[in-house]
Amino acid sequence: MQERLISDLEQKIYDNEFRLNSLLEITNAINTNQSVEQLTKIFEFILKEQIGLSKFLLFNKQDDWNLLLKVGFKGKAKDIDVEKELKRFKEITVIQSSLSPIINEFDVVVPIFHKNEALAYFLFSGIENLKSDDKILSNETDNFRLRFIQTLTNIIVVAIENKRMTKLGIVQERIKKDLEIASEMQKLLFPSDLPSNRRLDISAKYIPRHEVGGDYYDFIPLNDEEYIICIADVSGKGISAALLMANFQATIRTLFSYQRFELRFLIEELNKIVLKSSKGEKFITFFVAHYNIESRELNYINAGHNSPFLTNGKSITLLEDGCVGLGMFDELPFINEGKIEIGTNTTLVLYTDGIIELENEKNEFFELERLVKLVHSYYPLKMEDLNNLIFSKLQEWKATRNFVDDTAIFSCRFF
Repeated sequence: MQERLISDLEQKIYDNEFRLNSLLEITNAINTNQSVEQLTKIFEFILKEQIGLSKFLLFNKQDDWNLLLKVGFKGKAKDIDVEKELKRFKEITVIQSSLSPIINEFDVVVPIFHKNEALAYFLFSGIENLKSDDKILSNETDNFRLRFIQTLTNIIVVAIENKRMTKLGIVQERIKKDLEIASEMQKLLFPSDLPSNRRLDISAKYIPRHEVGGDYYDFIPLNDEEYIICIADVSGKGISAALLMANFQATIRTLFSYQRFELRFLIEELNKIVLKSSKGEKFITFFVAHYNIESRELNYINAGHNSPFLTNGKSITLLEDGCVGLGMFDELPFINEGKIEIGTNTTLVLYTDGIIELENEKNEFFELERLVKLVHSYYPLKMEDLNNLIFSKLQEWKATRNFVDDTAIFSCRFF
């Protein structure tokens, strides 16, 4: 049984590495200005040979709708009236029925939109045992696989659209569209529903320095009494940092959705993955905590991240036990796990360096001391109001200057 669990875990980690490698392969092809034909060949290879799709079509909007890719389909795909037959699809949908017998030969349609304008439609078959109520997939694994296919399609479609825009001489519009889509996709990584009830009051706020960023926070319920809380920051910025952080988040979610793990094991596995994915060119600072509501015990490891703090409104406790950042060494030289009992009406504040390193017009840093003072001064506030107030003070602090880094805060009140 244990061997099977380990084997399944290794497969899931391999799947995440495969996804990152596929994204990097496509990104490299885009960066080296490969032709549309070469990009679609890479896309076709990944879908057919690595993901295992048996049949698919890709329609792309240029001046008119074009059939850009056709694999495994023997019918006359050009007979499909895209505007009439596919326009009704606004999100990833498992096809239950359609007026078109051609569309009925496929399992899933993936629409790609920009500002409510359809750029492409991708139809495919090949994922078995899909379960659907026509829109929302009930199987989490299938849902994640479809989102990954959507991501690949997004990147290819945007790259092709970029080439078209370049030919038209609209370079700025190309960049803007690319980053806007990437930004919307990145927002899917963050939890959309943070609890605020008689046990916990949690809120988070994040402003990326550019359209895409390298900060990440998460809240993962293990059951009704136990939760994982974490925050991370990748070195460097831009698309490559965002891709690395996306893979990092997916790995964490995969590990905790599959089985319970000790934090030490989690840190060791994440270090290996970051090192392999980034090839030593980037690292990630990371704080992760496991909280049990019944015992009120918080176990944590701080992997080189800015020290979160616990406070009762008067004094603070810095959560510093842990190790160096992830991806710096083949093997972590040490790992210390912290353990602390949480008192009633205690607040935990996690943040990234974009807050404490924000400079004003006198080149002074905001620093941790000012952050703590704000939390203490407005301690009775709900966490959402507290976070909004903190960002308001940050705006006042920087005045005419810009945010120089991604900026995130995650606040949690334990009642």
